[in-house]
Amino acid sequence: MKISICGATGYTGEELLRILASHPQAEVVHITSENQTGADINSVYPHFGHIYHQTLTSMEQLDVVAKDSDVVFIALPHGHAMDAVKTITGHGKKVIDLGADYRFADTSVYEKWYKVPHTHKDANAVYGLTELFREKVKHAKILANPGCYTTASILALTPLVKNGLVATDSIIVDAKSGISGAGRGLNQTYHYAEATENLKAYNIGGHRHTPEIEQALSEFASNEVVINFTPHLIPMVRGILATCYANLKPGVSAEQVDDAFVSHYDSEYFIRLLGRGGYPATKNTRGSNFCDIGWHVDKRTGRVIVVSALDNLVKGAAGQAVQNMNVMFGMDELTGLTQVPLYL
Repeated sequence: MKISICGATGYTGEELLRILASHPQAEVVHITSENQTGADINSVYPHFGHIYHQTLTSMEQLDVVAKDSDVVFIALPHGHAMDAVKTITGHGKKVIDLGADYRFADTSVYEKWYKVPHTHKDANAVYGLTELFREKVKHAKILANPGCYTTASILALTPLVKNGLVATDSIIVDAKSGISGAGRGLNQTYHYAEATENLKAYNIGGHRHTPEIEQALSEFASNEVVINFTPHLIPMVRGILATCYANLKPGVSAEQVDDAFVSHYDSEYFIRLLGRGGYPATKNTRGSNFCDIGWHVDKRTGRVIVVSALDNLVKGAAGQAVQNMNVMFGMDELTGLTQVPLYL
């Protein structure tokens, strides 16, 4: 597999390189960076010493990148993937976009939330939350890799909405993310003195992952789902913890909730069900492609509370992208992704 990465010096690009280094079928042929063109990747990330020796090139060489690759990962900010994808697919090559440009079936939703014109409306991209859309992923030429908050929330709630167990107008998602989710760019909010010993909510009612979560849940619920989503910044590097609330429909039992999760995910290697009463923790997924899910039925309030935990840079980004690549090219889905979580 000849693989290239556009935007290789961001945290997601770095994680792609780290994971692909252990992938027996992967050969990284090109890596790009507009800010550090000409630099050796080892000068940017010294931990890749003796592993990678590539020089970072520019997106100006995209035709060469596309010709030399079987698949290109794009790890660029939103709005920057569309022209690149047209070029890459024009060479008959597959693309996995880790940004937001192809995540919405209705491009007007993208334009509303991201404030950028969508210039590739006929792309026919596949939304790549692998466990839920595997059959579509198999045939994808352009794959939209989901966001990190989104992955944690959709995986937590899908069994409930798909089986009609909850009132879909009652869903609340309260989620926390490590600081790496904001990327590598400079911003005062993420300076050590600002973020450490601090926990705060942000973008209440306006976070861009909201419509992405709603789109997937609406598909499985067969009706429009509107949620309350509140993200929080927590002073750790990696991890997402999503606590999701919904009102159970009258007569729904705890056993029905259990059955919904088990029937949906029991055969999924990367979904670890902790069961009713389970408490997922970010520490148990760090550096891995696992998503841990536990749920609680509160008989007093008639609500179900689902907790999910994952590594935002792996299952929430680069790991899921490699998982999708494996499916797209007919490889064992687990290839290169069986790293044990890094507990300390």
